[in-house]
Amino acid sequence: MTEQETKKPDLKLILAAPRGFCAGVDRAINIVELALKKYGPPVYVRHEIVHNKYVVENLKSKGAIFVEELDQVPDDAPVIFSAHGVPKSVPAMAETRGLEYLDATCPLVSKVHRQAERQSKAGNHIIFVGHNGHPEVIGTFGQVPEGHISLVETTDDAEKFQTDTPDQLALLTQTTLSVDDTAEVITILKRRFPSIQSPKSEDICYATSNRQLAVKTLAPQCDLMVVIGAKNSSNSVRLVESAEKMGTSAILLARADDLDFNWLHNVRTIGVTAGASAPEILVRELIDKLATRYTIIEDEVIVATEDIEFKLPKPLLDMEVSS
Repeated sequence: MTEQETKKPDLKLILAAPRGFCAGVDRAINIVELALKKYGPPVYVRHEIVHNKYVVENLKSKGAIFVEELDQVPDDAPVIFSAHGVPKSVPAMAETRGLEYLDATCPLVSKVHRQAERQSKAGNHIIFVGHNGHPEVIGTFGQVPEGHISLVETTDDAEKFQTDTPDQLALLTQTTLSVDDTAEVITILKRRFPSIQSPKSEDICYATSNRQLAVKTLAPQCDLMVVIGAKNSSNSVRLVESAEKMGTSAILLARADDLDFNWLHNVRTIGVTAGASAPEILVRELIDKLATRYTIIEDEVIVATEDIEFKLPKPLLDMEVSS
């Protein structure tokens, strides 16, 4: 076989930047790892610390035990709450049982929780834009008394929402939504209820906005967008939708092993990004797999830089330097 016959075809990869871990995810994973050092394994974690199987399995291998509810946590074991946030009833129950707990809720989600509390105490009914059943939605609803908050998911929901107190409304959103879709919902709500109160800055987090912007910048240059992330990761699913809205085919992959090379027929340029809970190692894993069939021409498009860091919980601050 000649050299020409064995030469792999070229494949251009354009990497989106920023991609992958955000500051909130970094902090949450760090909390689990430092807790394992401080207390020794096992350390219990209520729900997935972040929505990524690779991250969860890695932490399991180090001694973390993931449970659904607090009643699965032994009385003498430390427990960590996930980055998505929890209802007030969860830490209250932990305190009642005397459990030592660490709250890994993303500070930007905690900010939404505080806004919900303030608006509820001010006598306003909260319209919360989010996805039904998402842990962040459940956690935010659990910050205020039942009946003080209503969920709106779509533009249709926004048009149909009814209230007897149109002048006592407040607007909040999940942090991992589509920027464009959420803007449409908010426009409708503000048209229907001009006096609705909303935060000075949007609740959708910087990392979600930046990753969507990067995809929208890359997508027109690509035959296919590949998003590394979990199916239950809201921000990862939104990245796929962002590419498709630009007219570019997109797929969501949990791991490189999920890639079917048949999907790449007639594909010469691939855009690659990763959701905020997906580690960079999974991006490199995908590139390595592609390199078995193609000669990779790699480029990167940077649309924003991120240098945000969040403080650790007080019980772990003394470990920050030594870790």
